[in-house]
Amino acid sequence: MNWSNTRVLVTGAGGFIGSHLCERLVNLGAKVRAFVRYTSKSSHGCLELLSPDIYREIEVFLGDIRSIERVRDAVLGVDFIFHLASLIAIPYSYLDPRDYAETNVLGGLNILTAAREHQVSKLIMTSTSEVFGTAKYAPIDELHPLQGQSPYSASKIAIDKFAQSFFCSYNLPVVILRPFNTYGPRQSARAIIPTIISQALSGNQLKLGSLHPTRDFTFVKDTAEGFILAAEKGVNGEDYNIGNGKEISVKMLVEQIGKLLGKSLTVIQQEERVRPLNSEVERLTANPQKAKIVLGWEPKITLEQGLKQTIVWIQEQKHLYKTEVYTI
Repeated sequence: MNWSNTRVLVTGAGGFIGSHLCERLVNLGAKVRAFVRYTSKSSHGCLELLSPDIYREIEVFLGDIRSIERVRDAVLGVDFIFHLASLIAIPYSYLDPRDYAETNVLGGLNILTAAREHQVSKLIMTSTSEVFGTAKYAPIDELHPLQGQSPYSASKIAIDKFAQSFFCSYNLPVVILRPFNTYGPRQSARAIIPTIISQALSGNQLKLGSLHPTRDFTFVKDTAEGFILAAEKGVNGEDYNIGNGKEISVKMLVEQIGKLLGKSLTVIQQEERVRPLNSEVERLTANPQKAKIVLGWEPKITLEQGLKQTIVWIQEQKHLYKTEVYTI
């Protein structure tokens, strides 16, 4: 597909993955409209960390996806929508589940509604591996049961089902992409890898939660490529898991990062960082075969390569991380 001059809307563009996707789309020649949540500070989030030549090519659209009026205005005239806007922090979802329902479900419903009204060519909805909960079998394919083990995951299950219903009921050209634990430069300290790296750069003692859960980590550039391929080749009404198919525990992740930094790291487990027993997802590892066969997607960056790039970036941007604070 030739993306040159294709009109694209990216919601959640000020976020970690969204900023990388916008960067990739600009490099492909697309005309990118970046939906960024309005604040009185007029912050454009991670987009402000892009190189000036990329940043100036992006049309920033301020609003809130909970506003159907702003969503309709944002969708007007675009061919493709990548919907990434979402509240994503699991610990905060325990504190304010209603906010997750309003943003992730009602906000997502606004996107689906506007996409249908404006007859977009394709809508890519962002899901999450958290919808599967603790693996009942591994690796996890797209047929794995869905389990709402946190208010966050419950909200994402709900909007996944709404997206599928819009395909079945209205023939909306929608594809669901489900990344497994994306990491890389620009990620905030609410995620485990930047939490470990930023603390390790400041000392040898880390304050973490549970160490035994396993996750399947995908470098952000590989995830961004998954979005592009989902738009180009994804079958409407289908969902695709984007992951390496390799799992690693938090404990082993600490050891690997320590080796890359040349440090012996010790962990202090803080109770406030430990998730409720029945809410903790103990094991996540993807079966990416469907994405490989249909989309032609495969990860290109190993965990070691990605960690090295992430370490370098965090070293250069240490001022963005408050290691003494538990970021939820």
